[in-house]
Amino acid sequence: MSNQSEGTSAPRSDSTTAPSDENHLSKTSALPVNEEELGETLVQNSELLQKSCWLSEQLIDAQALIAPAAVPGFRILEKLGEGKFGSVWLARETNTGKQVAIKFYTNRRNIDWALLSREVEKLAVLYTSRQIVGLLEVGWDYDPPYYVMEYLPNGSLAMLLEEGPLRPAEAVHMAKQIARGLVHAHGSGILHCDLKPANILLDQDLEPRLCDFGQSRLVEEQSHALGTLFYMAPEQADLKAIPDARWDVYALGAMFYHMLVGEPPYRSDEFESLLKQQTSLEGRLAAYRQFVREHPAPNRHRTVPGVDRQLADIIDRSLAIDPARRFPNAQAFLDQLQIRETQRSRRPLFLLGILLPVILLLCMAPLAVEAIRVSVTTARVRLTDRALESDVVSANLLSRSIEREILDRFDELLRIAQYPRVQRTVAMLADMPPAERGELNELMTSLKMEVDDRHRAEGRQLDDSWFLQNTTGVQIWREPASDVSLDENFAHRDYFHGLGEEFSPGQLPDDLQPISKPHLSMVYTSATTGRYKVALSVPIFDYDKPDQVIGVLARSIYLGELLVEYDDLLRDQYANGVSRVIALVDHREWKLLAHPWMDDEHLSKLTLQQFLSLSLDPDARNRLQSLLKLNPGSIEAAQFDRTQDYVDPVSQFDPEQYGGDWLAAFSPVASTNWIAVVQERKTDVNAPVEEMRTRLFQLAYWGVVLVFGIVVTTWLTLIMALSERPAKRRRLSKFGLSGLSFHSSNSLTSESSKDAKSSGPVSG
Repeated sequence: MSNQSEGTSAPRSDSTTAPSDENHLSKTSALPVNEEELGETLVQNSELLQKSCWLSEQLIDAQALIAPAAVPGFRILEKLGEGKFGSVWLARETNTGKQVAIKFYTNRRNIDWALLSREVEKLAVLYTSRQIVGLLEVGWDYDPPYYVMEYLPNGSLAMLLEEGPLRPAEAVHMAKQIARGLVHAHGSGILHCDLKPANILLDQDLEPRLCDFGQSRLVEEQSHALGTLFYMAPEQADLKAIPDARWDVYALGAMFYHMLVGEPPYRSDEFESLLKQQTSLEGRLAAYRQFVREHPAPNRHRTVPGVDRQLADIIDRSLAIDPARRFPNAQAFLDQLQIRETQRSRRPLFLLGILLPVILLLCMAPLAVEAIRVSVTTARVRLTDRALESDVVSANLLSRSIEREILDRFDELLRIAQYPRVQRTVAMLADMPPAERGELNELMTSLKMEVDDRHRAEGRQLDDSWFLQNTTGVQIWREPASDVSLDENFAHRDYFHGLGEEFSPGQLPDDLQPISKPHLSMVYTSATTGRYKVALSVPIFDYDKPDQVIGVLARSIYLGELLVEYDDLLRDQYANGVSRVIALVDHREWKLLAHPWMDDEHLSKLTLQQFLSLSLDPDARNRLQSLLKLNPGSIEAAQFDRTQDYVDPVSQFDPEQYGGDWLAAFSPVASTNWIAVVQERKTDVNAPVEEMRTRLFQLAYWGVVLVFGIVVTTWLTLIMALSERPAKRRRLSKFGLSGLSFHSSNSLTSESSKDAKSSGPVSG
């Protein structure tokens, strides 16, 4: 006789807990012993000690055979099993003689009353389903509490599978019945969340019944429920996951796989070894998720004789790692099985109706062409929308990364500028001749080298240069050193005065003052390299007079080199063959600041006028002006942060590589005047759609050819069959058989009639 399933949740062990003998020990140890009356303490010899142990074991075994309590209206017969919260007993209803299973909750210290009440409530809701164990009675106010359910004598599916895998037809039948039970549960708003063979009981007809709804959740519940390893969907193995009907679909697919193969998917010695290394629940769950997602999908079911491709595809879809690719619910799973069964039963009819598809094909050809056109158009629109959504995410990622990078570099400058030794040294030596600024040079160079070492260790791009100016704009220190710029006056630069424009060196405003707060400069041409770059500058205040600026510390960077780091980041983020171009735009003058094309080779060939022409077109400017007025991420911003008709400013110089229409997404970089741009070529995005369109027409063409080939072959076969009898008659006439007697003629006619009857179904 088999056990009525207790049902436990993963990653729990299915082993039962042995009955506790604490009560027995407490009773025996409480017997009064008066040592003064005895005179001395008695010591047991080995024989008495063995006998005492034997009696204790017999007492414990006897207690294990005694039911925890009597249940009115039922006669308890024997124990069926024991689990985490109590035991299950076989009983007979005194009025009807019907056998039932009674579940007592005796382990009160470990009882989760919410869990137990949930199980009873779910069974009460689902009592009408033939595929779910029926609840007969509840004794919730008794001591100990219990509930009465149907007794299923054939044990669980897990016990049946211990004998080996099932035949495909049996497995399909079992899966359909389990799916019907799930459909009933899901239709009642209940998710099981812990499907496994041990929670599937078999009735007298070996039909499956779902049980153990202790981990079940209502559809609207947000609390997590753990399942059992190898039957649990990977996304369920997360303590923050929200219950989903697709969890049950995955578990159903895992059981289906187990029934065909003999073991659940992904179970291996490698995983068992990995699991033993984990010491916490979170560790085991994380190891399970990682193992399932990183290993190839199980495919042993495809090698099982009798498992056709359609059935294997149903199992594969049920076990899809991505929930979006899985069946949305048990009804969809059941529908696919029924579709498969219907298709298999109709195969002979398909052979008889060979002409009907041809007629339909000819009639539906115009509609099919139109359907392909609509499908291609719809796919193109959806693919474009999805690509733009991806580009927006990439642009936001790029803008936030650049923002963090700029702020981090500003913080490094501010820490150095606020360093007391720097303030005192600059105040003392800023206006001294070059020969007397040795201490200042050594101090600033050592501080810059510390920052460079940290950037190298973190794999970040280094600055082009650091430099320091006094209050008149004279560069008094630079690293790396340069005779071209050192001790030259750069008060006209935006990074010195922060007014948002570049002055002519000979026409400076009379009231020009150094910056008093951190400033991100406009693009300028380096005096030492001739390359275009920007500078981050901060003021240095006098240590003794905190409100007096005594110098400007700045660092210059090439934005093109800075973007290389984020280009690699985006390429890793979207390693799917998508080619994206990232760029930066200054929205003060809508000039292109950084672009993959803007390297030294190309920029050296441009005149200043050509460089200034690298700006956005009017449509993009209007779009971005509207975007800058809105809150990033708002619904209104989604109307302006992307476009399907972006024109790359570089296309005027390199039309072959950057010409044509682009999809583009924009994201303002906070704390700067920059806008991050992520673009991808429209033709590249739509290439899969065009390929699909070509393939659809190719398939349609070859489908028509194939259908007509089958029609022609069928007609040729019929024509040959119909022309066989006249040829036979001509052969008989040739040998002079037409002059036979009446009797012979009748015989021949009789034979001909038989031939006609035998050939009738073919000709007809």
